[in-house]
Amino acid sequence: MNDENDLPRPAAVPSTVRAGRDDEALPFVDSDMQAYASEFLDGLEALPVRPTVGCIIPAYNEAETIAGVLDSLLMQTRLPDVIHLIVNNTSDDSVEIASHYAGPHTRMTPTGEQSTVVYVHDIGKNPDKKVGALNYGYSLVEHMDYLLGVDGDTTPEPDAIEHLVAEISSDDRIGGISAIYSIDDSAMDGLMAKFLIAGQRAQFSAFNMQNLLKGRNMAVLGGQFSLFSTQALRDVLRDSHQRTPWVNDSEVEDSLLSLQIKSAGYLTKISARARAHVGGMTTLRSLDAQQVKWNFGAIDLMWPGQRGDTRGQPFHPNLRLRWFEHFSMVLNMTTRLMFVLMLTWALAFQAFVFTPWWLIPPLAAVWLNFRVAHSMEFRNRRDYLFVLLVFPAELYMVIRMGHFVRAWWKFFSQQQTDNWAAQAKAERGKGVAWLYPFALVAGLWLAAWGGWQYGPLTPDLKSDVLFVGWRLLGVITVLQTVWMIIKATKRYRGYTA
Repeated sequence: MNDENDLPRPAAVPSTVRAGRDDEALPFVDSDMQAYASEFLDGLEALPVRPTVGCIIPAYNEAETIAGVLDSLLMQTRLPDVIHLIVNNTSDDSVEIASHYAGPHTRMTPTGEQSTVVYVHDIGKNPDKKVGALNYGYSLVEHMDYLLGVDGDTTPEPDAIEHLVAEISSDDRIGGISAIYSIDDSAMDGLMAKFLIAGQRAQFSAFNMQNLLKGRNMAVLGGQFSLFSTQALRDVLRDSHQRTPWVNDSEVEDSLLSLQIKSAGYLTKISARARAHVGGMTTLRSLDAQQVKWNFGAIDLMWPGQRGDTRGQPFHPNLRLRWFEHFSMVLNMTTRLMFVLMLTWALAFQAFVFTPWWLIPPLAAVWLNFRVAHSMEFRNRRDYLFVLLVFPAELYMVIRMGHFVRAWWKFFSQQQTDNWAAQAKAERGKGVAWLYPFALVAGLWLAAWGGWQYGPLTPDLKSDVLFVGWRLLGVITVLQTVWMIIKATKRYRGYTA
């Protein structure tokens, strides 16, 4: 037998050979290899980490628009890492059209070649409608860094995702960020459709600018085109004891989730640069159903004790803006109704006297609305005409008052209505509920005129009513006009809506 001292021994390893971050010696590695390894590891650490984005698109009867949505996503300068189209409850050709996009896609962008994969999911009958589709999509991308929610009729500008990702990844406090929304009116046909779209464009613009000027804090991360941190969504699930981010017991699922993200300690923001074009309502019937649903859902969140899961209700930071919006609408309704009544009674009493001072409030409104129109990124001639002709903007405000009244009436009467189904029905051209506010106003005006003409009021009492009424209206109108002038003189600090 050989003695152990006679066994061959390995060559000595220089003590200077090191590799890895823990500086441990690696045997059988020479100094040149070690230098290369250190350089390679340093290069890896210097590479930027690209966050992952999973896009989900809930789609219900979107055959007319889904191709445009997918085309716009595939033309982004920053492609999503994956796109999941969740088709539910559909009765049109959405699945067939979208199936042509299924599979991998690669394109060259300014930052290099990028790839994504489109998946089309037809989940059939879904009782939770859009909420169910959103939660199904969340289960597919919850492992990624960000979730991008896109409506089936929303087309973003080519750099929208790039800007959203850059902004949200620059600050870990941001839990969600929304694009700036507008409505593309280039293909509108018909006078009514053009009028309603112009009104909605002005409404979106005013809302966007209001949020941009308030530190870009966004009260509602609209489901049309918003990017969410999946970590923020997980924190919402933990804090709210929910199984899914979106719940089906709210009329405005995006507003509720925005509140919950804010309550979890995150910021909810509106982008300064990302833009998306959303689908608009082109009939009075469909616009009424959409706006009533939105207003009713907002009331559901705002009203004290209505929802026990809204912290600090009704003084939640996101809800304060909603209360202010509803208070402003009440003020607008009050001044207009009082003016119509006072004018009607004065004419009937032959006591009408015109004064040029009455022109100041409408001129202030035109000035404010003009600034809103001029702040639009994609403004056009119709946006200016909508404001300068005065009557279109005033008529649209009256229509919005009808939506406001219907929403509060449904809330206080505790009507058990599926507002999602009501909106779908209205978009199919069915339903007459949108006429109720106009019938109510006409009835009230006839009652007021008849009571004034044939009621028990004496001439002296009528004179006193007009005296007090005009002065009360004057005080309210002066305060409202001052507020409009203050808003109209605000600097927009380079923002465009």
